Amino acid sequence: MNDRTALVTGANKGIGKHIARLLAAEGLTVYVGARDPERGRRAAEEIGAGARPLLLDVTDPDGIARAAVQVEHLDVLVNNAGISPSLAPPTDTPVEEYRRTYETNVFGVVAVTQAFLPALRRSPHPRVVNVSSGTASLTWSTGPNPQFTPGSGNGAAYRSSKAALNALTVLYAQTLAGDGFKVNALAPGLRATDLNPRAAAAGGDPAEAARGAVRLALLPDDGPTGGFFSWDGTLVPW
Repeated sequence: MNDRTALVTGANKGIGKHIARLLAAEGLTVYVGARDPERGRRAAEEIGAGARPLLLDVTDPDGIARAAVQVEHLDVLVNNAGISPSLAPPTDTPVEEYRRTYETNVFGVVAVTQAFLPALRRSPHPRVVNVSSGTASLTWSTGPNPQFTPGSGNGAAYRSSKAALNALTVLYAQTLAGDGFKVNALAPGLRATDLNPRAAAAGGDPAEAARGAVRLALLPDDGPTGGFFSWDGTLVPW
């Protein structure tokens, strides 16, 4: 796999950094996407051989374009960058919070995917992994849920943005299936990251979630596409 290349957005910390590390360990050249150049450089150095820093703010169209011209060939795109400004219910969430959340979690994914599609099309086995959330499952939101209290509307901006991302995952998978793409969404589970206070207090290992993302990133040609998978490989209900 030494000639394969991957890009992970938001890869200077948390789950993204673990994904980049594991892909590099598999022999891929990995672009460590980060909006802060110094943090990206340090993360690439810590990951070691095969890791290359790439300045990439998913909310900056000009920056995305500059990053895309630096990557001629891409086999794997992991859309990991995401934000969760608050855990407020919809009645207490300002419109601006929705806009800011969707700008990163939805529009950022679209902008990056569109910009890097030419590079992905040069791969014989293109793979796209969208890091979503089990809290985006509409089935779990209206019934028994292993991740949060049933019937809770908390985290409205984040959860609805990830539900939109799930829809886009299906549509990209359907559109690109004829070109050999595998496009899937990952529910990483609640992990100890700085995404929000709830995550920061969690005990889940980010590296465990990253292994689920890498599994989807390295799917064989007869693997699934247009699916929503938990970190352990099981299907998550839409």
